[in-house]
Amino acid sequence: MSAKVQDGNEPYDEINVTPMLDLAYVLLVIFIIMTTASVQGIKVNLPKASNTPSLAKPTTKAITITEDGRIFLDTYPVTMPELEQRLMQFKAVTPSFPVVIKGDARVQYEKVIDVLDLCGRLDISQLGLVTQRLVK
Repeated sequence: MSAKVQDGNEPYDEINVTPMLDLAYVLLVIFIIMTTASVQGIKVNLPKASNTPSLAKPTTKAITITEDGRIFLDTYPVTMPELEQRLMQFKAVTPSFPVVIKGDARVQYEKVIDVLDLCGRLDISQLGLVTQRLVK
């Protein structure tokens, strides 16, 4: 009987999958440990929050000026003196509440300036103008 010598150019009959399975098992174990470690924690009895809104975060007031020049505070129609009175009341409760002004595109510019001037006199510093994004 003669011994058969492999010269290294012959294809393998079998692929050794043991190292690949070892790596897969190690990765699976690491994945399981990491996911369960992030979910677990110290159990505490958390306090229940009330259903009332937080007083710390002020609500934004919206001043809307329609095409015909009417002024609305949120959804309520107001005159300029009424607007000034209500804004002063809000400022007394929350000194730094935000205000947004939504003026119609066809409204007289003077109406928007009057509202901006009123906000400036009342020292309302968080002020925003609402615009519509141009679609191209």
